[in-house]
Amino acid sequence: MTGQTAPIELYYWPTPNGWKITIMLEELGVPYEVKYVNIGKGEQFEPSFLAIAPNNRMPAIIDPEGPGGEPISVFESGAILQYLGRKFGRFYPADERQRVEVEQWLFWQVGGLGPMAGQTHHFRQYAPEKLPYAIDRYTNEVNRLYGVMNKRLADREFLAVDYSIADMASIGWVKPYKNQGQEIEDFPHLKRWFDAILARPAVERALIVGQDHRNNLATDKEAQKVLFGQRARS
Repeated sequence: MTGQTAPIELYYWPTPNGWKITIMLEELGVPYEVKYVNIGKGEQFEPSFLAIAPNNRMPAIIDPEGPGGEPISVFESGAILQYLGRKFGRFYPADERQRVEVEQWLFWQVGGLGPMAGQTHHFRQYAPEKLPYAIDRYTNEVNRLYGVMNKRLADREFLAVDYSIADMASIGWVKPYKNQGQEIEDFPHLKRWFDAILARPAVERALIVGQDHRNNLATDKEAQKVLFGQRARS
């Protein structure tokens, strides 16, 4: 039992960053309510969403049972994972050495794997002009990062000590490896981890949340106008 009675509000769209939080919530078994934020229609710019996610990016959460029994909102996927891990005491160790090990790989994902894979997706699939330099630059960098994971997983089951928020953060960014121009079979240790994480029942449940809401950004030109080339808004 988690002790959580009121559902956590999850502001979400089915993307690798959104999947991080559905995976965590499903693994924890806590009640949550999905509030879809259609990023292709610009709903991330609504004032009500910006009040909890000022960077106009999902995911974000509102926990009605936050510290001191008062509601709390959290934005940024890594911060949400840390908050939930601390609150429920799972998948984020209390031991400092083990926690640092998890945090290293969590921040490796949020600062490296995610942004580099995202740029790879952009230039390989969405950019109106195919720029060979950009495609090669980011495809090669993702390949390098896959190699880092593969080496790390050569002698261990998970990225850190045990299954943790670091694994949850990373799996969604490896899932679309074909769109990143990668062959998962080239990284046998990574593939073993990949298959094992995807086979977890909670992960299976998490990845189908909102799948019927996904639009094909590769062909949806109006959504691309909303998502790409954003500048500061007053």
